[in-house]
Amino acid sequence: MSAPLIRVAIVTGAAQGLGLAIALRLADDGLDVAVNDISAKREELKRVVSEIQAKGRRCLAVTADVSLENEVREMVGRVVNELGGLDVMVANAGVVYSNPLTETSVEEWERTMSVNLRGAMLSYKYAAQQMIKQGRGGRIIGASSIAGKKGFPNLASYCASKFAIRGLTQCTALDLRPYDITVNAYAPGMIMTSLADHPDDAINGGRGSTWKKTLGLPLTHPQGEPDAIASIVSYLAKSESYFITGECEPVKTMQ
Repeated sequence: MSAPLIRVAIVTGAAQGLGLAIALRLADDGLDVAVNDISAKREELKRVVSEIQAKGRRCLAVTADVSLENEVREMVGRVVNELGGLDVMVANAGVVYSNPLTETSVEEWERTMSVNLRGAMLSYKYAAQQMIKQGRGGRIIGASSIAGKKGFPNLASYCASKFAIRGLTQCTALDLRPYDITVNAYAPGMIMTSLADHPDDAINGGRGSTWKKTLGLPLTHPQGEPDAIASIVSYLAKSESYFITGECEPVKTMQ
Protein backbone atom coordinates (compact mmCIF):
# COMPACT_ATOMS: atom_id res chain seq x y z
CA MET A 1 0.00 0.00 0.00
CA SER A 2 1.37 3.41 -0.97
CA ALA A 3 1.90 6.06 1.68
CA PRO A 4 -0.88 8.66 2.00
CA LEU A 5 -0.31 11.90 0.14
CA ILE A 6 0.99 14.73 2.32
CA ARG A 7 -0.69 17.87 1.08
CA VAL A 8 1.30 21.05 0.55
CA ALA A 9 0.13 24.63 1.19
CA ILE A 10 1.47 28.08 0.39
CA VAL A 11 0.50 30.96 2.67
CA THR A 12 1.44 34.44 1.47
CA GLY A 13 2.05 37.27 3.93
CA ALA A 14 2.89 34.64 6.56
CA ALA A 15 5.56 36.43 8.58
CA GLN A 16 3.05 37.75 11.11
CA GLY A 17 -0.60 38.27 11.93
CA LEU A 18 -3.28 36.33 10.07
CA GLY A 19 -0.81 34.66 7.72
CA LEU A 20 1.23 33.34 10.62
CA ALA A 21 -1.86 31.99 12.41
CA ILE A 22 -3.08 30.34 9.21
CA ALA A 23 0.29 28.72 8.46
CA LEU A 24 0.54 27.29 11.99
CA ARG A 25 -3.03 25.96 11.84
CA LEU A 26 -2.46 24.24 8.49
CA ALA A 27 0.67 22.63 9.92
CA ASP A 28 -1.42 21.39 12.86
CA ASP A 29 -3.82 19.94 10.28
CA GLY A 30 -1.00 17.83 8.86
CA LEU A 31 0.02 19.87 5.82
CA ASP A 32 3.55 20.77 4.82
CA VAL A 33 3.63 24.54 4.49
CA ALA A 34 5.58 27.05 2.41
CA VAL A 35 5.50 30.49 4.02
CA ASN A 36 5.93 33.63 1.94
CA ASP A 37 6.56 37.29 2.62
CA ILE A 38 8.71 40.09 1.25
CA SER A 39 12.49 39.95 1.65
CA ALA A 40 12.43 42.53 4.47
CA LYS A 41 10.59 39.91 6.57
CA ARG A 42 13.21 37.21 6.03
CA GLU A 43 14.12 36.90 9.73
CA GLU A 44 10.48 36.66 10.77
CA LEU A 45 9.96 33.89 8.20
CA LYS A 46 12.87 31.95 9.67
CA ARG A 47 11.11 31.94 13.02
CA VAL A 48 7.89 30.72 11.40
CA VAL A 49 9.81 27.90 9.72
CA SER A 50 11.22 26.85 13.09
CA GLU A 51 7.76 26.84 14.68
CA ILE A 52 6.28 24.69 11.91
CA GLN A 53 9.20 22.27 11.87
CA ALA A 54 8.78 21.89 15.63
CA LYS A 55 5.30 20.56 14.87
CA GLY A 56 6.85 17.81 12.75
CA ARG A 57 5.95 19.28 9.37
CA ARG A 58 8.19 20.28 6.50
CA CYS A 59 8.35 24.04 5.95
CA LEU A 60 9.95 26.23 3.32
CA ALA A 61 10.41 30.01 3.48
CA VAL A 62 10.04 31.69 0.08
CA THR A 63 10.56 35.45 -0.14
CA ALA A 64 8.68 37.05 -3.01
CA ASP A 65 6.68 40.16 -3.82
CA VAL A 66 3.23 38.85 -4.75
CA SER A 67 2.57 41.87 -6.95
CA LEU A 68 5.33 40.76 -9.37
CA GLU A 69 4.39 38.00 -11.80
CA ASN A 70 7.84 36.49 -12.22
CA GLU A 71 8.29 36.23 -8.47
CA VAL A 72 4.94 34.50 -7.94
CA ARG A 73 5.64 32.08 -10.81
CA GLU A 74 9.06 31.28 -9.36
CA MET A 75 7.62 30.92 -5.85
CA VAL A 76 5.12 28.29 -6.96
CA GLY A 77 7.77 26.50 -9.00
CA ARG A 78 10.20 26.36 -6.10
CA VAL A 79 7.56 25.04 -3.70
CA VAL A 80 6.57 22.31 -6.16
CA ASN A 81 10.20 21.33 -6.75
CA GLU A 82 11.15 21.22 -3.06
CA LEU A 83 7.95 20.05 -1.36
CA GLY A 84 6.54 17.93 -4.18
CA GLY A 85 3.34 19.67 -5.23
CA LEU A 86 0.72 22.25 -4.33
CA ASP A 87 -2.71 21.51 -2.89
CA VAL A 88 -3.69 24.66 -0.98
CA MET A 89 -2.98 28.29 -1.88
CA VAL A 90 -3.83 30.94 0.73
CA ALA A 91 -3.46 34.37 -0.88
CA ASN A 92 -3.32 36.29 2.38
CA ALA A 93 -0.79 39.09 1.70
CA GLY A 94 -2.15 42.62 1.84
CA VAL A 95 -1.53 46.26 2.70
CA VAL A 96 -3.77 49.06 3.93
CA TYR A 97 -3.61 52.84 3.76
CA SER A 98 -6.01 54.98 5.76
CA ASN A 99 -7.00 58.22 4.02
CA PRO A 100 -10.17 59.77 2.64
CA LEU A 101 -10.26 59.53 -1.15
CA THR A 102 -9.52 63.26 -1.46
CA GLU A 103 -6.17 62.68 0.27
CA THR A 104 -5.30 59.33 -1.33
CA SER A 105 -2.31 59.52 -3.65
CA VAL A 106 -2.13 57.59 -6.89
CA GLU A 107 0.93 55.82 -5.49
CA GLU A 108 -1.03 54.59 -2.44
CA TRP A 109 -3.93 53.52 -4.66
CA GLU A 110 -1.64 51.62 -7.04
CA ARG A 111 0.27 49.95 -4.22
CA THR A 112 -2.95 48.78 -2.59
CA MET A 113 -4.27 47.36 -5.86
CA SER A 114 -0.97 45.75 -6.83
CA VAL A 115 -0.52 43.87 -3.55
CA ASN A 116 -4.10 43.16 -2.52
CA LEU A 117 -5.69 42.48 -5.91
CA ARG A 118 -2.95 41.72 -8.42
CA GLY A 119 -1.17 39.68 -5.77
CA ALA A 120 -4.29 37.58 -5.24
CA MET A 121 -4.86 37.22 -8.99
CA LEU A 122 -1.31 36.02 -9.59
CA SER A 123 -1.46 33.64 -6.63
CA TYR A 124 -4.76 32.21 -7.89
CA LYS A 125 -3.44 31.94 -11.45
CA TYR A 126 -0.21 30.08 -10.82
CA ALA A 127 -1.70 27.87 -8.10
CA ALA A 128 -4.52 26.94 -10.48
CA GLN A 129 -2.12 26.10 -13.30
CA GLN A 130 -0.18 23.76 -11.03
CA MET A 131 -3.29 22.16 -9.56
CA ILE A 132 -4.74 21.52 -13.02
CA LYS A 133 -1.44 19.96 -14.07
CA GLN A 134 -1.44 17.66 -11.03
CA GLY A 135 -5.00 16.53 -11.72
CA ARG A 136 -5.98 15.96 -8.08
CA GLY A 137 -8.05 19.07 -7.38
CA GLY A 138 -7.11 21.70 -4.85
CA ARG A 139 -8.11 24.59 -2.62
CA ILE A 140 -7.54 28.27 -3.39
CA ILE A 141 -8.41 30.71 -0.62
CA GLY A 142 -8.13 34.50 -0.74
CA ALA A 143 -8.25 37.34 1.76
CA SER A 144 -11.22 39.65 1.42
CA SER A 145 -12.53 41.60 4.42
CA ILE A 146 -15.66 42.92 6.03
CA ALA A 147 -14.43 46.02 4.17
CA GLY A 148 -15.08 43.98 1.01
CA LYS A 149 -18.76 43.76 1.94
CA LYS A 150 -19.46 47.30 3.16
CA GLY A 151 -17.77 50.66 2.86
CA PHE A 152 -15.89 52.42 5.64
CA PRO A 153 -14.64 56.00 5.90
CA ASN A 154 -10.96 56.57 5.11
CA LEU A 155 -10.58 53.17 3.40
CA ALA A 156 -11.52 53.79 -0.24
CA SER A 157 -8.54 52.00 -1.79
CA TYR A 158 -8.62 49.11 0.67
CA CYS A 159 -12.38 48.58 0.35
CA ALA A 160 -12.16 48.71 -3.45
CA SER A 161 -9.46 46.06 -3.48
CA LYS A 162 -11.32 43.78 -1.08
CA PHE A 163 -14.64 44.13 -2.94
CA ALA A 164 -12.72 43.11 -6.06
CA ILE A 165 -11.39 39.98 -4.35
CA ARG A 166 -14.99 38.76 -4.05
CA GLY A 167 -15.55 39.12 -7.79
CA LEU A 168 -12.22 37.49 -8.59
CA THR A 169 -13.06 34.60 -6.28
CA GLN A 170 -16.53 34.00 -7.73
CA CYS A 171 -15.33 34.05 -11.33
CA THR A 172 -12.31 31.85 -10.70
CA ALA A 173 -14.50 29.36 -8.83
CA LEU A 174 -16.59 28.94 -11.97
CA ASP A 175 -13.52 28.62 -14.17
CA LEU A 176 -11.97 25.92 -11.99
CA ARG A 177 -15.04 23.89 -11.04
CA PRO A 178 -14.40 21.31 -13.80
CA TYR A 179 -11.02 20.53 -12.20
CA ASP A 180 -12.33 19.92 -8.64
CA ILE A 181 -10.56 23.06 -7.46
CA THR A 182 -12.58 25.16 -5.03
CA VAL A 183 -12.00 28.90 -4.71
CA ASN A 184 -13.23 30.80 -1.66
CA ALA A 185 -12.36 33.86 0.41
CA TYR A 186 -12.57 34.88 4.04
CA ALA A 187 -13.82 38.28 5.19
CA PRO A 188 -12.51 39.19 8.66
CA GLY A 189 -13.94 41.91 10.80
CA MET A 190 -11.81 43.68 13.42
CA ILE A 191 -9.00 41.22 14.15
CA MET A 192 -6.29 41.95 16.70
CA THR A 193 -3.07 41.62 14.72
CA SER A 194 -0.13 44.03 14.62
CA LEU A 195 -1.99 45.96 11.90
CA ALA A 196 -4.56 46.93 14.52
CA ASP A 197 -1.91 48.52 16.73
CA HIS A 198 -1.24 52.27 16.67
CA PRO A 199 0.94 54.53 18.83
CA ASP A 200 -2.14 56.52 19.84
CA ASP A 201 -4.03 53.50 21.23
CA ALA A 202 -3.04 54.38 24.81
CA ILE A 203 -4.81 57.74 24.64
CA ASN A 204 -7.74 56.58 22.48
CA GLY A 205 -8.93 53.76 24.71
CA GLY A 206 -6.77 50.66 24.30
CA ARG A 207 -5.59 48.27 21.64
CA GLY A 208 -7.35 48.75 18.32
CA SER A 209 -9.05 51.94 19.48
CA THR A 210 -7.31 54.23 16.98
CA TRP A 211 -8.41 52.13 14.01
CA LYS A 212 -11.95 52.00 15.38
CA LYS A 213 -11.95 55.78 15.69
CA THR A 214 -10.57 56.15 12.14
CA LEU A 215 -13.28 53.87 10.76
CA GLY A 216 -16.08 55.59 12.65
CA LEU A 217 -16.67 52.58 14.93
CA PRO A 218 -17.52 52.71 18.65
CA LEU A 219 -14.89 51.51 21.12
CA THR A 220 -17.30 48.69 22.01
CA HIS A 221 -17.17 47.34 18.44
CA PRO A 222 -16.44 43.58 18.69
CA GLN A 223 -13.00 42.28 17.86
CA GLY A 224 -11.47 38.86 17.36
CA GLU A 225 -8.14 37.05 17.39
CA PRO A 226 -6.23 35.54 14.43
CA ASP A 227 -7.18 31.99 15.45
CA ALA A 228 -10.77 32.75 14.45
CA ILE A 229 -9.63 33.31 10.86
CA ALA A 230 -7.26 30.35 10.88
CA SER A 231 -10.11 28.03 11.85
CA ILE A 232 -12.20 29.14 8.85
CA VAL A 233 -9.27 28.72 6.47
CA SER A 234 -8.56 25.32 8.00
CA TYR A 235 -12.06 24.14 7.14
CA LEU A 236 -12.02 25.59 3.62
CA ALA A 237 -8.73 23.77 3.00
CA LYS A 238 -10.07 20.37 4.07
CA SER A 239 -11.29 17.66 1.71
CA GLU A 240 -14.80 17.77 3.21
CA SER A 241 -15.29 21.36 2.03
CA TYR A 242 -15.49 20.11 -1.59
CA PHE A 243 -19.05 21.43 -1.96
CA ILE A 244 -18.22 25.03 -0.99
CA THR A 245 -16.88 27.26 -3.76
CA GLY A 246 -17.25 30.86 -4.85
CA GLU A 247 -18.07 31.96 -1.31
CA CYS A 248 -16.74 34.80 0.84
CA GLU A 249 -17.08 33.72 4.44
CA PRO A 250 -17.58 36.51 6.99
CA VAL A 251 -15.65 36.14 10.24
CA LYS A 252 -16.95 38.64 12.78
CA THR A 253 -19.08 38.77 15.88
CA MET A 254 -22.52 40.37 15.78
CA GLN A 255 -22.77 44.08 16.43
